[in-house]
Amino acid sequence: MNYEDKKIVGIIASNVEPAVALNVIGHLSISIGKYSDKEIMGKSVITDKSGINHLGISQFPFIITKVKAGKLKTAIDMAKSNPNLLVADYPKDMLDTRTDDELVASINSKENDKLEYLGAIIYGDTKDVNEITGKFQLWRID
Repeated sequence: MNYEDKKIVGIIASNVEPAVALNVIGHLSISIGKYSDKEIMGKSVITDKSGINHLGISQFPFIITKVKAGKLKTAIDMAKSNPNLLVADYPKDMLDTRTDDELVASINSKENDKLEYLGAIIYGDTKDVNEITGKFQLWRID
């Protein structure tokens, strides 16, 4: 597998504050890591010259972008319609609830078009990911 064959793109809604954005990306990264294929990881443990082990990271590019909330929702819907992509999304309900049970109840009570998304991570073949996210701006603190 070539480094550029697959890609991971995090997307943050442009109206999300930096502290919340970091929380969103952190939670989504755990989800993508849990549910992705084994190819996502590079070497699992890297040992330095002193004999200290360091956990490996993704072997593929991981880009963080930002878009307006409406485009984020469209990107999530497009990505979920592609069975070759893995999508982790972050509805605002994840900030508004305290426990997993509350989160499940909140999301279960809403139609998809009523969910407000703060972010998402899309993982898959670079071509497929780029078709959805290729024109998004890189995320940065302004």
